[in-house]
Order: sequence, then structure tokens, then C-alpha cells
Amino acid sequence: MFEQTKLAYIFPGQGVQYVGMGRNIYDGSEAARKVFKQADEVLGFSLSELCFYGPDNKLRQTINAQPAIVTVSLAILSALNNSEDAKSMPAPTFVAGHSLGEYTALAAAGVVDFSTTIYLTRERGRLMDQAGSENPGGMAAIIGLDEASLADISEQSGVKIANFNCPGQLVISGDRKKLNKAIKLAEDRGARRVVPLQVSGAFHTSYMQPASNKLAEIIYGISFSTPQIPIIANTTASEITTAEIAKDELLNQLCNSVRWQHSIEYMINNGITTFVEIGPGNVLSGLIKRINRNIKTINISDIETVTNLANVLNQDS
Repeated sequence: MFEQTKLAYIFPGQGVQYVGMGRNIYDGSEAARKVFKQADEVLGFSLSELCFYGPDNKLRQTINAQPAIVTVSLAILSALNNSEDAKSMPAPTFVAGHSLGEYTALAAAGVVDFSTTIYLTRERGRLMDQAGSENPGGMAAIIGLDEASLADISEQSGVKIANFNCPGQLVISGDRKKLNKAIKLAEDRGARRVVPLQVSGAFHTSYMQPASNKLAEIIYGISFSTPQIPIIANTTASEITTAEIAKDELLNQLCNSVRWQHSIEYMINNGITTFVEIGPGNVLSGLIKRINRNIKTINISDIETVTNLANVLNQDS
């Protein structure tokens, strides 16, 4: 049972939020309810109500979306870890998260506890929102251009490649004027599609340096533990194995590119056969299928998928 299965847990980032997320897992798991209760207590308002009932425009705000997505992801993870089948399933060999999801990965690896993670993501969202207001910018997904072409466009326009998501899907980031120039150049070069992202700033660029500086004051005042599971870092696509590296990575990723494709390839090259996406939506699973079609992906987003995970894994072992 499970002999051939080598798992990695992956966690989504900002943009996957939707009104109603987490309600199913809240209703179906006492362990999940405890996570939502912790979040409400830490933040001093009912994040649970915001997740379940909206309004959508408030949930999408960076300051709210970030702790909300992490809370839902942690609630699902807690439900999974406390399920009847948890002890019989293989432990993950690696964990990783896309941008914001890296905080969830750190919690999954025991680097910080749930309450601290929720607090940090609220502060991260607040500071990124603030930096975006002071230095307005945006992001756009470019579909159908290769990395070399987009690197050339980025150099011409002054934007930065912020996310290396998968072959044919890259995200650029910069101030509005430069971003518009880059979008026009990408369209002229034959980009199949350009999708402006609903974010409040030029994330993963130097425009986020003020947020990184202020977040450093918070993070370096908190005690981190040694990871119990290797975490694959966004900015280096290599293993985070100490508390100090974990702190540096959380600050570096605000201003530097998310190397998601390279992170997934690292894990595959180190024997991962199955990725379990834990959290709202299935964005990461879609990216992985474009990186390597032979790798299995499983989404865990509600009580049904939590209770059925062992069966799904057993079918493939």
C-alpha cells in the first residue's frame, strides 16, 4: 500500500479566493473549525464570515485575501492530518507554496504555528497593499510566449518576470505605464493571451522593498523552528532546511521572482510521483500538468476529498 507513492504537498497563493471557500470543510471537520476560530481570534474579526459570505470585493482586497486563503488551506490541512486515514498515508517528502502559499508550506513543515502564520500573512497583505498604494503598479499573465521572448520584452519595457509558472505561462510585474508597454509588445510578438491580474501592486519587484523592510522587523522578532519537512523555496527552487533560511526566503520572495516551474521540476527530479494541492481551487495542478503531464495531481479542497485521499492514493500505488 502506497509503496510507489512519493508525495509533495503544495499550497496556492493569492488569486484563488472566492466567496464560500472553506465552508464545507468547516462544517465537516472539528479540526478545521479550530483553525477558523484561531484565525478569528488572532485577527480580531470574523475572517470566517468573510470567507463564507463575502462580500467579494472585500475578500479580494490583498489585506484580507492573503490571511483568508492561508486560513482555508490550513483548515483543510488540519482536517487531513486529523482524518482516520492520516496515519496510514505516506508523509510528504517536500512541501511548497506559490508566493503567499509559501507561508502555508512553512506552517505545514512546523516552522511556525497556525496562529503565527495567520498573523504574518495579514501583516504581509497589509504591507504589500501599502507599498502598492505608495508605488502603484500591477501584474499580467502572458500566455503563449517563451521565456527568451518575454525576457527581451521585459528589458525593453522595464518590467520584470515575476512568476515562472510553467512553459508558456509567465507573469510580468511593474508600474502601469511600463506594464502597458510590455503588454503591447507581447501582443505584437504573438502572445496568445494577456490576462491582467487583480492585485494591488507590482508584486515580486523592487516596488515591494518597503514592504520587505517593514516585514523584516516583524519576522526577525519571531522565533522560527527548523523545518520538519524540506520546503522548496520560491526564489531559489532549492530546499529550505533551517529557520534562518526560511526567514530570509519570506523577505526575498516579496521582491524576487517565483520560480514555480523550477521548484516543481526539482521535486520531480528528486522522486516525487504525486502532488497534493491543498487549498481553494486547482490552479497549481493545472500548472503542473503543463510542466509534466506524467505526474499525478490531486486536489484537496473539501471534506469529501479529504476523506477520499487515502483511497485515491491507494488506487495508484
